[in-house]
Order: sequence, then structure tokens, then C-alpha cells
Amino acid sequence: MTWLDRITLFEIADFCAVTLMVIAWLLIGLRIENPGKNPSVSVLMAQYRREWLKHMVTRQPRIFDATILSGLRQATSFFASASMIALGGGFAAIGNSEQLQGVAEDLTLDTSPAVVWEIKILFIMVFLTNAFLKFVWSNRLFGYCAVLMAAVSNDPNDPTAYVRADKSASLNISAARAFNRGLRSVYFSLGASAWLLGPWALFGATVFTVSVLWRREFASKSRQVLMDTSDGMPPPTGL
Repeated sequence: MTWLDRITLFEIADFCAVTLMVIAWLLIGLRIENPGKNPSVSVLMAQYRREWLKHMVTRQPRIFDATILSGLRQATSFFASASMIALGGGFAAIGNSEQLQGVAEDLTLDTSPAVVWEIKILFIMVFLTNAFLKFVWSNRLFGYCAVLMAAVSNDPNDPTAYVRADKSASLNISAARAFNRGLRSVYFSLGASAWLLGPWALFGATVFTVSVLWRREFASKSRQVLMDTSDGMPPPTGL
């Protein structure tokens, strides 16, 4: 069976649903990372990351800062491991496509050939692969940040102290950006699993996934707290 033959096994609705999910994934990411007039939680938190490492210069001792960074690295390691396990499950499902086809027929009463279900699982695995790569890179960047933090002088009068602290903050923000991108890929991988139930389920899952991300980034109570300017926080500059 050629790839052209495989493509003809899908309906127009399938292509539209997949295209919508990919476009939604890209656009929501651009909106979240762009401050604009209504910055997201991720953008607002970037400002506090800079403030954190600015105050680190005069903090004695720095065990508090090291503990926070260690917790951030543990989170990236956990999600990277979880993504790898999920990818392994996807490969296992593709390797047992006949059993997968039987289960799918029981759930959806769809008699499509096994290759259809394999392609649908591959679509999920694309998001999982991106998530894994982002989490690994985020972990690496947090490691770089730890090294730069250790190179920051304890003397606030040292001309390199705040310069290196700002560099550490930039790496910390880059690591957080990669981590957030990985999380978004996990969200969309869960939504992509709805395609196993059909294209209309994928349409619904895309709308639901975007609405969840939008609420958490732009309409949550945590954002209201971060938007409070009584603490003198400067306006966000983006990620």
C-alpha cells in the first residue's frame, strides 16, 4: 500500500481536524509568548524570574535559590520521563496494530484498516516527541542557569554581579519557555487522542484544549494576582 492509498483512507473532515489542531497549537503558543496588551501568566512570571535573580545577588546564604532551581529541574525530569514512557506505549500500540484495530472497532464500530489507527497514534506521538525534546532542553538550560548563578559574586559592588545575574535570569526564562512549550504539547497530545473516536471528536478536543490553555493563561485567578501592580513590578517585555 502506497502513501497515496493510505491518504485516501481518510475523509476531508479528518484533514480539516488535523490542520485545525496544528494551527491552534502554533497560534496559542505565539499568543501566550507575546506580551501584547494582555500578557499571559507565562510572560508575567518571566518578570518575577528576573527579580528573583536580581535579589539573589545580596541573599545570604543562597540555599533558598538553589532549592528553587532544584525543584524546577526535578519537574522537567519528571515530565521528560513521563513523555518517554508515553512514547514507548505508542510504539507498543503500533507494534500490536491488529489488537489495536480490534479494540478500536469495539469502541467506535469503525472497520478501518490497521494503518489508519497507526497513523492516528503517530499523530499523537508527534506532540509527545516535541514535548520530550522541550523538557530535555529545559532541563539542560536550568543546568546552565545553575552554573551562571554560582558564578555571580556575593558582593553587590562587583561590576559583574548584576550582569551575570541578568544572564542567569535570561537562561532561566528560556528554560521556562521550553518547559511551557513542552506542557502545551502534552495538552495537545491528550487532545489528539480524541481522533481515535473520529474527526468530529478531534474538532471538539481542539476547542476544549485551546479553551483550557486560554483560561489558565489569560483568565485565571493566578493571573489576576500577577497583574496586581501594587508591588511595583515593571511591565512585561515578553519571553
